Amino acid sequence: MLKRKQRSGEMGINMTPMIDVVFQLIIFFIVTLQLDRDMLNERIQLAESPHGPAQEKREPRTIIIEIDHRGRISIGSAQFTPRQLQGLLRTTVERHGSRVPILIRADGDANHEDVRRVMDACTSVGLWRMQFAAIKEHAG
Repeated sequence: MLKRKQRSGEMGINMTPMIDVVFQLIIFFIVTLQLDRDMLNERIQLAESPHGPAQEKREPRTIIIEIDHRGRISIGSAQFTPRQLQGLLRTTVERHGSRVPILIRADGDANHEDVRRVMDACTSVGLWRMQFAAIKEHAG
């Protein structure tokens, strides 16, 4: 009789740690979603593309890679070398697959070589869904 009570007590799973982790992840994603919107580099002057298609909505998984006029690569406020970017993108592909979209925001004065380095880093790890941000209509 004593053995039955021990067995029934061992069968329960403590869900408290898992619920704590889930709530922490929810809070993390809510906070980072808002930060992502505010993290765009306002100093980047996008090129104009009056004949390009307008994009109203962006897929939430989109990684925004920025290239300033000096060729510095950044995601949010973190700067990366092309090699570091490639490592980060490789980890992204390992975790989320190769269907993650990329949005490249390059300054209009950025060198083509710098933009190509970012494109090469993306394609070398299997990311092919790339778009470029540009200004459709000049405000004024």
